[in-house]
Amino acid sequence: MIYIDADNAIYGRLSTYVAKQLLNGEGVVIINAEKVVITGTKPFLINRFKERREIGSVRKGPDYPKTADQILRRSIKNMLPSKKTTGKEALKRCVVYRGKPKILDGVEFKKIDEAANHKMSGYVTLQDITFQLGQRSTQ
Repeated sequence: MIYIDADNAIYGRLSTYVAKQLLNGEGVVIINAEKVVITGTKPFLINRFKERREIGSVRKGPDYPKTADQILRRSIKNMLPSKKTTGKEALKRCVVYRGKPKILDGVEFKKIDEAANHKMSGYVTLQDITFQLGQRSTQ
């Protein structure tokens, strides 16, 4: 089992790393999903995520998530062969949390160096995006 702290990690790079680990048979637990960083300007990214939410209809979908943990989990799912049994089983081994739950207090979490954000500006956190999508509470 791999325990990952997603604080200040880049969205796409973290998702690809986790997808590869899941396909290798590892289980992955991610905390602080709301602190994941997406590079780009704030108006562009918020508009892009709002457009994704507005696609389709209420009855037919596609249903795009509002919360940070579900948005990150969906990006990981899209990098897996989710229609095959290997992808479905791999996604079952992935758990994503907003914040740090009390049941994981004694666990050592690692940061992914390949996914670390080194930019000073030009990025938005998933928490900012989910706030604009309508999700108000932190947990």
